[in-house]
Amino acid sequence: MEEKKLYNAVRKIITLADGRQIEIETGKLAKQADGSVVVKMGDTMLLGTVVAAKDAKPDTDFMPLQVEYKEKYAAVGRFPGGFMKREARANDSEVLVARLIDRALRPLFPADYHAEVYVTVNLISADKDIQPDALAGLAASAALAVSDIPFGGPISEVRVVRRNGEYAINPTYSEMPECDLDIMVGGTIDNILMVEGEMKEVSEEVMLGAIKFAHEEIKKHCAVQIELSKELGKDVKRTYCHEVNDEELRQTIIRELYDKAYAIATSGTMKHEREDKFNALEAEFAARYSEEELIEKAPLIHKYFHDDVQKKAMRNMILDEGVRLDGRKTDEIRPIWCEVGYLPAAHGSAIFTRGETQSLTTVTLGTKLDEKVKDEVLVQGTEQFVLHYNFPPFSTGEAKAARGLSRREIGHGHLAWRALKPMIPLGEDNPYAVRVVSDILESNGSSSMATVCAGTLALMDAGVKLRKPVSGIAMGLISDSETGKWAVLSDILGDEDHLGDMDFKVTGTKDGITATQMDIKVDGLSYEVLAAALEQARKGRMHILGKLTECIAEPREDYKPCVPRIVQIVIPQDMIGPVIGPGGKVIQDIQKTTNTTITITEVDNKGIVDIFGIDKEALDGALARIKAIVAIPEVGETYHGKVRSIVAFGAFVEIMPGKDALLHISEIDYKRFETMEETGLKEGDEIDVKLIGVDPKTNKLKLSRKALLPKPEGYVERERRPRPERGERGERRDRGERRERHEHKEE
Repeated sequence: MEEKKLYNAVRKIITLADGRQIEIETGKLAKQADGSVVVKMGDTMLLGTVVAAKDAKPDTDFMPLQVEYKEKYAAVGRFPGGFMKREARANDSEVLVARLIDRALRPLFPADYHAEVYVTVNLISADKDIQPDALAGLAASAALAVSDIPFGGPISEVRVVRRNGEYAINPTYSEMPECDLDIMVGGTIDNILMVEGEMKEVSEEVMLGAIKFAHEEIKKHCAVQIELSKELGKDVKRTYCHEVNDEELRQTIIRELYDKAYAIATSGTMKHEREDKFNALEAEFAARYSEEELIEKAPLIHKYFHDDVQKKAMRNMILDEGVRLDGRKTDEIRPIWCEVGYLPAAHGSAIFTRGETQSLTTVTLGTKLDEKVKDEVLVQGTEQFVLHYNFPPFSTGEAKAARGLSRREIGHGHLAWRALKPMIPLGEDNPYAVRVVSDILESNGSSSMATVCAGTLALMDAGVKLRKPVSGIAMGLISDSETGKWAVLSDILGDEDHLGDMDFKVTGTKDGITATQMDIKVDGLSYEVLAAALEQARKGRMHILGKLTECIAEPREDYKPCVPRIVQIVIPQDMIGPVIGPGGKVIQDIQKTTNTTITITEVDNKGIVDIFGIDKEALDGALARIKAIVAIPEVGETYHGKVRSIVAFGAFVEIMPGKDALLHISEIDYKRFETMEETGLKEGDEIDVKLIGVDPKTNKLKLSRKALLPKPEGYVERERRPRPERGERGERRDRGERRERHEHKEE
């Protein structure tokens, strides 16, 4: 009897421009999910799954999408760290990948679809040189493509880099150091949806070229998913009804409230005053209904007022009059004021305020022991520069408690970190670990860009030798597909972000872009609009950069008195062991006696020694001891040594830490001593000695105390006879020693 196959796997192949292949397989794993796929490239495999609730929860008027990305340690044959030895909550890098997926998927769900959707992408096998984040968006989209969940995709995401002036897709880890551009691009077969990445001061043209190059690859990925969906019969999606509308109510709200809302929008008021007026207008309309009627109508009133009145009024005033909610022109930057050194006890601090957005940012400098430790599935090591972004509820006037770190805070902090990282000297150019913390005290749009600006000021205030100042700006877009009108907005407000069609953040120096993040919420955004946005962003960045350099033009010459000092020296590789000592005994003693912290890192066959102390005396003391250990004794030099041991034929004297040399009994004095007891030397005595030679065969050091003493009057140096040849060695040595003793007696 023929054995029945227990699963039916379907596979599709995507061939990249360089010949590498990506395989999509479905029907083998996780078949109870609404959609599941395995995406494979080399030995890297990601399992993407999606499950949607059958219906929406009551009173849900938004898209409840949850995206999780998780890397399994077993994927690369490693144990997780920690006591429990199991994967814990998502780390920062996993959260960042989940956000990349979410931002590309979310705009494509139908506006009236409100069922809970859970997308999960797991790294289940990992090639150590393949970057899995570039495949995660494809895995999530392919899982949706083989499901019956309503979705306006498919999408894909790719990493595009530039090496030696040439663009490339999805490079390996080992190829990344050669790149001056690294961005993730997400899009559909027709449009770009999401861009995020970092650059080494590239031009706007180079970045736009990278986006276009990435989109050509994305188109191929989407075409394969469309083919797969049709083959499985999943191009027809489930039916749903998650909204009950009242068209008569909608038209009444538009007719009665639009003109009043337009008047509020064009009044140029501040954020909270404007919100209060809009809320009062909505409440006034709702007051005509009874409490019973509002149970059904209140959500619809809020929805229609927000989408069809408030949103349209704001958009139309910009497109028709070129005026924004706060009265600015489309390319106008809000008023800026900034200050450095605001916190006297911090290593560096700055306040940056742009309109109603404010960041108080601090810089703390530490030792190598303070560096962030990374123990991810595929990435291990340390991070010398970190940036943390905090967004407390009071910054927007919300009366609620701050509960843990949000994904948004991780994402905004990462963008600001990417923006500043290329300009911060690291490694041998800067021995300090650097931590920047941005606390947002007020927020009305562009708080991540305020973090970049405040970070630049605080770093220069701390005396960190920033290569160039960095500024950032958030751009927006208002467009109308029916009329073809569009307007790019500089330095957007929170409402312009929420009600607009694009959030495009760009950071850079006077010479080029260092980081970007873009989310597009409309279909068919042309490259003409993107090019215009980039050019308008460049002008805005230059304006803001001028405000920063007016506040502080360049890094302070020296660190502040409260900053602990670091001295860095380079020692030979073979001297690392002597400095550390057996079981760390030597380095621990130096740290204890000098009250310093010392770290040693082996780099390129040499030791980088960082000495971290609270004052110059402590640093000098530790530095002197280390230099003494690594110093090479020189023949002819005088040393102040310590007698370590007494033997029959002399004394061993420590002339440098860990370096003993022989002071022969005949070199102690011009007098003739028969025994060491006659010399008066004992262990622990400190004496001055001269290095008179090094045995060429054994490299043993020879000392003389006699050479430092005045020669007695009439003293004649005796002539030494050649050493006897080898052979009958023992007899000749005994004979020679007896003869030598006899000659000394005659003298």
